[in-house]
Amino acid sequence: MKQVHILLTIMLFSSVTLPVFAQQNNFIKDYLERLVNSHKYLILVAETMPENKYNFKASPESLSFAENLMHIGYAVDWHSQSLLGGRESRDWKTDAIFKVANKSKEEMISIIDKTFDETITLIKEFDTTQLDDELDYFGLNRTKRQIFLLLADHITHHRGQMLVYMRLNGLVPPRYVLFQ
Repeated sequence: MKQVHILLTIMLFSSVTLPVFAQQNNFIKDYLERLVNSHKYLILVAETMPENKYNFKASPESLSFAENLMHIGYAVDWHSQSLLGGRESRDWKTDAIFKVANKSKEEMISIIDKTFDETITLIKEFDTTQLDDELDYFGLNRTKRQIFLLLADHITHHRGQMLVYMRLNGLVPPRYVLFQ
């Protein structure tokens, strides 16, 4: 009788916990697919814009095409490595990696490529039991799951600005369908 009780307890526990773990693992799997495709699309956008248009701004107070690109890199690094991975944050004011400065188009694309690769590696190894852990996000409590979603939105927001800049320069952006 004791063995039946233990077996029933294990079965009940498994029926509750396994679906939760499967959902969390599916979230990471789905997120990685989206992030990998977002990475490919962003690189394609960056490669399509001519280097002599990288300083283009839609208005004086806007970020340039290059600044949007590097800002995406900084945000990917911060959200993943610092918020999700626990590494100390880079200081936007003093960090030179994600500043446009005198970087060439090729150098910027290389930095973005490396940053996404590091982020994809981190997310592949992410402990899904931390998805509900909360942290401070600009004074708001947000779960790590929400941090994943905020990062995806942020990439899309700035990439969208870059696509408009391409149109304003008479260029046709790469086709979006099938990338996300």
